[in-house]
Amino acid sequence: MGRQKIFEVRRTHNDITFIDEFLTPEFCVAHKYFTYAWSEQAGTFVIESREFRKIKQRLLFNLTNFGKPIICVVDGNYRNRGELLLRHEYNGVDLRLDHAIATLANIQALWTRPVHLQTVVEGKPTLICHDGAEHSMKPLGDSDDPRRNAPAKSR
Repeated sequence: MGRQKIFEVRRTHNDITFIDEFLTPEFCVAHKYFTYAWSEQAGTFVIESREFRKIKQRLLFNLTNFGKPIICVVDGNYRNRGELLLRHEYNGVDLRLDHAIATLANIQALWTRPVHLQTVVEGKPTLICHDGAEHSMKPLGDSDDPRRNAPAKSR
């Protein structure tokens, strides 16, 4: 469809949905895409990965909320115990677990009650908890999946 298709895609997709829909492993290989990171040892940036999933995740991460996850308060009296329940508005990019756990510990210190976060870890709905002493993770059912409970996005 050529030019007609280009204008259709431009009309119906934003940067995030375009990458999610049209970026393919074949395209990444053909155009030699990769992710990079700073290497203290080499004192320069080095290729981190050529894995498609990581390339796509990095591109999406940089476009979604400037790389910052969106976390919403779901319930300030979760389980009727004064615990805090948060939900990560999952957009295809997993949270960095080390950052999520450290952040929950800091929020728990302020909240002074256990804090829980619904998110997606490796494609599975997960609840990450911090009770003040330790953190835990447990799988959730589909009804608790942040991908299904996220508010509808308007264009």
